[in-house]
Amino acid sequence: MQTSDDKYIKILHDNWGYDNFRGIQREIIDSICSGRDTLGLMPTGGGKSITFQVPALSMKGVCIVITPLIALMKDQVANLRHKGIKAAAIYSGMMHADIITTLENAIFGGVKILYVSPERLSSELFQKKMSHMNVSFITIDEAHCISQWGYDFRPSYLKISEIRKLKPDAPILALTATATPKVVDDIQDKLGFKEKNVFKMSFERKNLAYIVRRTDDKLEEMIHILKCVQGSAIVYVRSRKRSKEIAAELCKRNISATFYNAGLESAARDERQKEWHEGKARVMVATNAFGMGIDKPDVRLVIHYDCPDSPEAYFQEAGRAGRDGNKAYAVLLYNGSDKGKLQRRIDETFPDKEYIRLVYEHLAYFYQIGIGSGQGSRFEFNIDRFCMAFKHFPIQASSALKILTRARYIDYDEESDNRAQIKILLSRNDLYMLDNLNEKENAVITALLRCYGGLFVDFCYIDESLIAQQAELTIPETYVILKDLTARHIMKFIPRKKIPHITYTQRREEMDRLIFTKEIYDDRKKEYIQRIDAMIKYATNDDICRSRQLLRYFGEERSTDCGQCDVCIAHKKQHEDKNGQKKAEELITELLNDMKPHYITEIKEINFDRDIVEDVFEYMINEEIIYVADGMVALRRKRNNKTDK
Repeated sequence: MQTSDDKYIKILHDNWGYDNFRGIQREIIDSICSGRDTLGLMPTGGGKSITFQVPALSMKGVCIVITPLIALMKDQVANLRHKGIKAAAIYSGMMHADIITTLENAIFGGVKILYVSPERLSSELFQKKMSHMNVSFITIDEAHCISQWGYDFRPSYLKISEIRKLKPDAPILALTATATPKVVDDIQDKLGFKEKNVFKMSFERKNLAYIVRRTDDKLEEMIHILKCVQGSAIVYVRSRKRSKEIAAELCKRNISATFYNAGLESAARDERQKEWHEGKARVMVATNAFGMGIDKPDVRLVIHYDCPDSPEAYFQEAGRAGRDGNKAYAVLLYNGSDKGKLQRRIDETFPDKEYIRLVYEHLAYFYQIGIGSGQGSRFEFNIDRFCMAFKHFPIQASSALKILTRARYIDYDEESDNRAQIKILLSRNDLYMLDNLNEKENAVITALLRCYGGLFVDFCYIDESLIAQQAELTIPETYVILKDLTARHIMKFIPRKKIPHITYTQRREEMDRLIFTKEIYDDRKKEYIQRIDAMIKYATNDDICRSRQLLRYFGEERSTDCGQCDVCIAHKKQHEDKNGQKKAEELITELLNDMKPHYITEIKEINFDRDIVEDVFEYMINEEIIYVADGMVALRRKRNNKTDK
């Protein structure tokens, strides 16, 4: 029961300005604060962060938050620090000294909320430092990633259960926006919950209308929809190439747009997201790399140009519309070729086991790894060069590498960050004598010299976000300045970029001895096929409310029709048409009930919808309810179950 001196309400009000909690936030907070392992199921926009940030401030010690979303991590830390809350993050690209400083601050009480990526959990340094921390509880965001039945399984999440052994008394708070009943059970099992304890918010979004549009011309249909629905929009596509092409086409049609995909440099992605967030670009055309953790509540429209391969992915991406509670639309464009494309993804995602063995063999040739050797070896991996050398298709080769990763033969890290590097090309004296630098350029150079030594001698790794913070600029502004200083030959700036890596987690085996267990391959393929089938069924089932279909998929059996999806609108129109036809027939019959011939023009003058009256008039002639002769119309008389004139 909440009272006027409720400490959780006070923390909420003092830091976020809210007078009360929403949905199941309070139940989750009470549960974790009582020391119970807790799983919270909350749809996108349900306020997940409040459920761990409020208890973190109310409890002694540090709350560790595990999340795969580095951009979200940085944003939340910046927002919390702005409120005066002691928050920090550890992620790839940080200097070793900064990592140690952050961890030691957490040990000595200088951090209340510490964000880490799941890959950091297996680090010996992290585990050693964590053993000395007073941990209040451990939060796992995107918890469905730990489940082998989830649509976005990540092997790095399995390491979470290992760190529980370091802090067995610290309760676990697992949070996700997308989980089927099977995944809910698996999450609790994988995280070693002492007892099952789930709080579930309805996944229903009353302000969001789900629409499926069948069209042979997706481009024109998309443009038509964008012109009909005003406001900020996201268009999801499957390929990086298509994201660029569609954004260009929208700009040609005078619809401001930009594009976002994992192939762009980090600073370019930040700049494009900022443009869209501030409304400089109305439409973001993106692959599924965009959207996790975005904080833009006024998105009015999410269009899926290409069909996702699971209801979970669709629900999460569509759910980025209308987070402000106002009316929004989630539109899936679908045509006859989409079913075949979805079914082809099965073989692309789960290639034949012999093919996977062949990729493993070719990988060893690529790096010259002999049988029985290679354990612990780590290499940069250029998938295009690899595929060109051994005549593989990149999508299938990538899928094979992911299955080899799940089988623990290698570790294929697609998101490995290479930190930015800088070397100053001028001498120290020449740099100081420059008189053509503006205020922001001076601030960036000053920040570089304060934070890093040896910049005049050789390349040094830098953290662009740290430089931006020191110079009191945004990261995109800092990036542009560093690129400009490079163009003027004042320094050489090598931006941060993601380079995939391959690590041999065990010695190379003979390809015939590779084992892919039922759990690793067959069961997961079966689950994937079921998700593909569920997505096709959603797109093609015109009998059941779209919202109801999604809710049933996530285990909500008790639901009502939304009244606003394309299926509900069609049903409503059919009902209205039926009632309209009945009313028109009554009006025509009433006119002709005197059994006298009437001019056809009298029918047309009936005070009702003209199109419906004409359709019903034709129907009544065809059914021999009325007859027409010499421009006159009359009812047929019924005699002994027969009709005559």
